[in-house]
Amino acid sequence: MNAAHKELMKNGLWSNNPAFVQLLGLCPLLAVSATVTNALGLGVATLAVLVGSNLIVSVIRDWVPKEVRIPIFVMVIASLVTCVQLVMNAYAFGLYQSLGIFIPLIVTNCIIIGRAEAFASKNPVGLSISDGFWMGTGMTAALVILGAIREILGNGTLFDGADLLLGDWAATLRIEIFQFDTSFLLAILPPGAFLAVGFLIALKNIIDKHLASKTEKDQKPVIERARITGNQ
Repeated sequence: MNAAHKELMKNGLWSNNPAFVQLLGLCPLLAVSATVTNALGLGVATLAVLVGSNLIVSVIRDWVPKEVRIPIFVMVIASLVTCVQLVMNAYAFGLYQSLGIFIPLIVTNCIIIGRAEAFASKNPVGLSISDGFWMGTGMTAALVILGAIREILGNGTLFDGADLLLGDWAATLRIEIFQFDTSFLLAILPPGAFLAVGFLIALKNIIDKHLASKTEKDQKPVIERARITGNQ
């Protein structure tokens, strides 16, 4: 992996994470991430659309007039979302029903149109695919982490409903960490997701600050050497 791809990976997963740094796509992030299964399903769908749209936009970038580039990008994204929606309807119907309106709303996700406009329309195919993959992976990771926190706090379980995404065999993946008499509604509802996102952003900022201070300490001070010229 060359330096450019490493930088794209770092940006997508951490430095410029679409959820925790750019704060894009918060509507599905807050509404859908009540369980790991829902979060992973929407994350994978977003990842697939991101990679596909970046690929197509990069390929056609030299033939698209600048005046109509945004409508064309939206048309490409809408076509890909329709394909993803049909596939999910055919092979993961339970998850399709659970995610509901948030699957077609991927079309309006600022992450996808933002990467198409800011990166894919200005870079070659290889880098554009890499950018879409790592940005999508970063978004999926944020969804899964938030979904795990909310599911554990709200229901005391993990991977509940995994069979909706992976098939009947995945029902055995369900883990009951502790048992509630009643669910903790604040964790399950969108306000709980909003609070959890805030704590996760704060934690990321603390880690970044710690890493920055550690880097400064590790750097040795540069000592300038005085040079005396002329006759002694």
